Amino acid sequence: MSLLAWIVIVGLILVTALYVAAEFAVVSVRQSRVQARAEEGSALARKLLPILSDPHELDRYIAASQIGITISSLVLGAYGQAALSGAVAPMLERFAGMDPESALSTAAVVILIVLTVLAMILGELIPKSLALHAPTKVALLTLLPMQWSLRAMSWFIVVLNGSGGIILRAFGASMEGHRHVHSPEEIEYLVAESGKGGLLKPNESLRLRQALHLGRRPIQELMVPRTQIEALEVDITLAAAFRAVADSAYTRIPVFRDSIDDIVGIVHTRDVALAAWSDAPPATIEQVMRPPLVLPVSMKADRVLGRMKEEGHTMAILADEYGGTAGLVTIDNILDDLIGNVADEFRADEPVPETLPDGRVRLPGSYHAADATRWTRVRWQGAFTVGGVVLAAFGRAPRAAERIVIGGVEVEVERVHRNRIDSVLVQPRRLASSDGERAP
Repeated sequence: MSLLAWIVIVGLILVTALYVAAEFAVVSVRQSRVQARAEEGSALARKLLPILSDPHELDRYIAASQIGITISSLVLGAYGQAALSGAVAPMLERFAGMDPESALSTAAVVILIVLTVLAMILGELIPKSLALHAPTKVALLTLLPMQWSLRAMSWFIVVLNGSGGIILRAFGASMEGHRHVHSPEEIEYLVAESGKGGLLKPNESLRLRQALHLGRRPIQELMVPRTQIEALEVDITLAAAFRAVADSAYTRIPVFRDSIDDIVGIVHTRDVALAAWSDAPPATIEQVMRPPLVLPVSMKADRVLGRMKEEGHTMAILADEYGGTAGLVTIDNILDDLIGNVADEFRADEPVPETLPDGRVRLPGSYHAADATRWTRVRWQGAFTVGGVVLAAFGRAPRAAERIVIGGVEVEVERVHRNRIDSVLVQPRRLASSDGERAP
């Protein structure tokens, strides 16, 4: 076996490693990291950015890597068998007692297996691991040889991509370029893994997951229900309105005509104060109220937030399918869901779950049913709030101290106000005992 043959073999394995590393690095590198390196003055990063930002160029880059891997692997196998078989076959004849023809065939198979193992370990597995471990560094180091390959293989890439596109169109599919995009589920997985790895603090991970869920979260889960809306009648005098807004914890109050189902405006406490101190104050608040933003209650939270931003409103009235008022939502309600309750010295604190000495948990009736899972250890469905779930399970307005089992969780109604469940006591499923209780 000549030294030159081994030099060529090692060189071909390194070429394969180059293309493998380039491919894995370019599909896993973060464009923001490359952008930062470019802003720091890296010329290689400035050359790589256009490739990452253009799906077509990225597709050509990956195609060049795959062509390079295929060609180098084929050449490695063919050259290795031709260069080494003549040296290995005599040894098999001498030590294994094979005839020349069998020894040559066996030598070719043995050499192919050995070269394949070496190519997989040194040419694929190791460079892949290095590229995934340091994608930015590897992508920049392999950029120049990849650019040379792109120029050398340009015609081959056009032919192969064109052929692939024709075949895909024959099956009714389209050939799309590679993109550095992730679905919300993938992003949530990345956030969770980053949190486990210590790159994100628990509260940061929670905020990011809440933001991702905003597009799937019904606005009903975040709204203030109509029974809790604080509103003013449209014909109330300005003096009475001034006293009402002074006693209120809110800066914006809905204004209704005849009933809460007919909200005709929103009044701001600042407008009321300015009108009251003006030289010619109006008789009622109708002259100082602003038109309301009315949206269907069926919308998702992110769309409601978008409409509020477009229209320049911080409050939206949510209408049900019959045109009545289902509730209202403010920017604060959405922010509270994203980052937790925002402190407000004028607004009463929202009730929160509380663990009792006997192991039970007190849940507010207005608490989101989806968020109650961490306390009940089961997923309640059928309503947006804990009170709604309990009400649906009873099938009627329950009384205080009544009990029921919902999904294996023992629930006791603690407080009821005007048929509205204010709070319940639950025994988490792990400790639940349904003896003598009835299930829904």
